[in-house]
Amino acid sequence: MARRAWWLVALNLLIPGSAQLLAGNRKVGRFAVSTTFFLWGLALVALVTWLVAHTAIYSIVTSVIGLTALQVLFAAFAILWTILTLDTLRMVRLVKLAPAAGVLVAFVTVAGLVLTAGSAGYAAVSTGAARSALSQIFGGSSMATPVDGRYNILLLGGDAGPDRTGLRPDSTSVASVDAVTGATTIIGIPRNLEKATFTKGSPLWGPFPDGYNCGDQCLIDYIYTYAEEHPSLYPKATEQGSSPGIQAMMDAAGGVTGLTIQYFALIDMQGFADLVDAVGGVTVDVPARLAYGPVTAKQPYGYFEAGKQHLDGALALWYGRSRYNGSDFDRMERQRQVQTAIIQQVQPSVVVTKFQEIAAAGAQVIKTDVPTAAIPGFIDLAGKGRKLPVTQLELVPPQFDNGNPNYDKIHAAVKVATSPVTATPTP
Repeated sequence: MARRAWWLVALNLLIPGSAQLLAGNRKVGRFAVSTTFFLWGLALVALVTWLVAHTAIYSIVTSVIGLTALQVLFAAFAILWTILTLDTLRMVRLVKLAPAAGVLVAFVTVAGLVLTAGSAGYAAVSTGAARSALSQIFGGSSMATPVDGRYNILLLGGDAGPDRTGLRPDSTSVASVDAVTGATTIIGIPRNLEKATFTKGSPLWGPFPDGYNCGDQCLIDYIYTYAEEHPSLYPKATEQGSSPGIQAMMDAAGGVTGLTIQYFALIDMQGFADLVDAVGGVTVDVPARLAYGPVTAKQPYGYFEAGKQHLDGALALWYGRSRYNGSDFDRMERQRQVQTAIIQQVQPSVVVTKFQEIAAAGAQVIKTDVPTAAIPGFIDLAGKGRKLPVTQLELVPPQFDNGNPNYDKIHAAVKVATSPVTATPTP
């Protein structure tokens, strides 16, 4: 009986349904074994497809329909395996085994159930979370074509929070990606840039033909607020999955850099803390002791000591936003440091084990008009671009004057920074 029990448990783990074929309901066994072989066949097809055309797999796992189908498959397999395992325990007849053997067989069976059906159930839940996040984050519907062989994406870091009225971009940059090689150039635009110009044809070109110039308050990050207060400038922004403020910032970023901006991604700084917490924090190398806290406070909330520091979400946010003993350009540098640290330190194992928390935080943090249909192509470009060095161009003093910017000089520098090069892949 003990040998029979172990054989049935092993068969149930290796080929679900085979135990029923040998010692139980053969009709159920045939259905279960056929289903198992069908799923194995799908897995084999997926593996071959990944090897020869992995963008097709990206298309499935980044579409709502594909993720729904995967969720149904995972859930069905989890339910089927649970039923078969419980039926296998019935066929084992634990009461006829020696007490020690019965306990061991039951333990192994339950452990196998957790490993198999539990994993499939977790995959079903995670797939559902991914589908929900995709629906909330990606709001665009039209595919943009490359301009001069590049995709140009406006990246905005919003500073909305309980202690602030409305939202202003605390961080503005443009990611310019080569549509063939994936080589990426990050162009940083200081938040206190004055006299920001606009792309010709922009609704703001008429009111501000000489740039956004009306005194000390006319910094580039106030353009967002101005457009939100004048929504008639961009009447179709909301139905396009954007907002008047975002559209205005896209026009400003295009005018400043001389690039055509096809997409945007807005990252809410308050929700950013949740994302950092979801991945277990981030480690940064603090170059010098830094005070943090609101500049209106009489005393800092605390200090970041020099050296490597592991920060939770709240502290990572303060590290990127602190205004004590530094300029906006210092803040830009620290924000880039945190962004780079997250990209380098978040391991695939962390993403797998904390996927639901990351997806939930991402839905709060990120808003973009990149359509889901464009995601597979961008993932493929990201894989290529990861092998190449990232070019960075910061439009800050002393090279560039943010009070009276020379746009001919800026456009020339952007053109050089985004020109195709034969780069040596990074090791």
